[in-house]
Amino acid sequence: MKRFGLLRTALMLVLLVALAFSLTMCSKATPAPTPETKEEAKSAEPAAPAKAANEATLAILHFSVIQGTTWSGAHDRAGKRIDEKYKNVKYVYREEVGPDSTVPFAEEMIANEGANIVVGNAEFMGLPLKDIADKYPDVLFASVIASDLTTKPNFIRFFPRQYQALYLEGLVAGALTQTGHVGIVSAFPSVQVIRRQAGFYLGVMDAAKVLNKDVKVHVKYVGDWYNPTEERDIAKTLVNQYQVDVLTQQTDSGSPLDVAKEEGIWFIGKDMDIVGFYGWATTDTVAISFDTRWEVMYEQMVKDWLARDPRPETVLYLGMDDMMILADGTKVPTVDIMNDNKVGVEAISPKARDLIPEEIVKLVEARRDQMMKGVWDPFFAHEFVSNGTGLALEGLPIPEKGKVVKPAEVMPSAEWLLSKFNFDLEGLDVLE
Repeated sequence: MKRFGLLRTALMLVLLVALAFSLTMCSKATPAPTPETKEEAKSAEPAAPAKAANEATLAILHFSVIQGTTWSGAHDRAGKRIDEKYKNVKYVYREEVGPDSTVPFAEEMIANEGANIVVGNAEFMGLPLKDIADKYPDVLFASVIASDLTTKPNFIRFFPRQYQALYLEGLVAGALTQTGHVGIVSAFPSVQVIRRQAGFYLGVMDAAKVLNKDVKVHVKYVGDWYNPTEERDIAKTLVNQYQVDVLTQQTDSGSPLDVAKEEGIWFIGKDMDIVGFYGWATTDTVAISFDTRWEVMYEQMVKDWLARDPRPETVLYLGMDDMMILADGTKVPTVDIMNDNKVGVEAISPKARDLIPEEIVKLVEARRDQMMKGVWDPFFAHEFVSNGTGLALEGLPIPEKGKVVKPAEVMPSAEWLLSKFNFDLEGLDVLE
């Protein structure tokens, strides 16, 4: 019995030693977590699927309806083209977004649709996005520029150099007019409007100089971007009281085009190829249009976001020498002259081309080619002389009539063109 008791005691000691050894080994295999080991464990977690990390949702807030407009219509087409080219990018949108609803719509689309890139397609309703940019550091926000240039690392401002294509339109308009009167139905004085009208006006004046013609450009303001009734009345006034036989617009409804069709005069389109994309008229009325490809700038934003670029370019002011390849392989510059799905001089209406001297057609072709190569620009080539009219800005009055604000062969900075070009060029007839 005593021997059995000793054996039992020895056996218990062996078991206790084995248990202690086992516990020691287990504690070494799974040490208590420390801040360092917590970080190591976190880094060892499975990464998110590569596809999810490389997906994006482009959300465009349109200030107006899309259907029946050229401005929002062009932005909508741009979103669809990005969606079509990039299978990992989805386009979503909202229409008729005002400044009070910009932030609620943006936050709803971020929360419910996974929006990573949120764009306001007009400045007055796009600027509120800057107020939530810090709240959503992983979202890229953007707004069209009217004259404000506020930016943040994730709040981008953008606009196309539409004045380049407008200059080419002006060459066509100046050559076409037989009465010597060209009319613009315009929205209201703003840096954006003044700059675009300047490009068109310089083209008209260059054509008149080449052809030794006396041509006057008349502008009358509606007071709004979209007011079909008032736009129609002004178009009628320009035709009936000022003998305008070539009409264009810096507004958004189809009323000026309707008047051109009714009066049998030439129309110059804006923002989109209104014949080829919308079928609103034929080339018997539309001599030429300029077409804006906002997708060139949207593509830059998409690339920056997908690359998680911490310092993307915050002001995009792209022109005819900046291009994008669409899903179907078509290479398009940011802006171009276009009509009935044709581009360049081929876009000039066949009926209109019969009326335009060949020297102007060749000039249109040459200047377009130079701008697409980035070796010529109408705002570099011409001096800017103030008309004494325009828009007084805070701390920046309208230059007095006749003052040379910029000499020829000097290129204004992007900042100046986008925010400080506040005067009409000398000779423009601004009607009350």
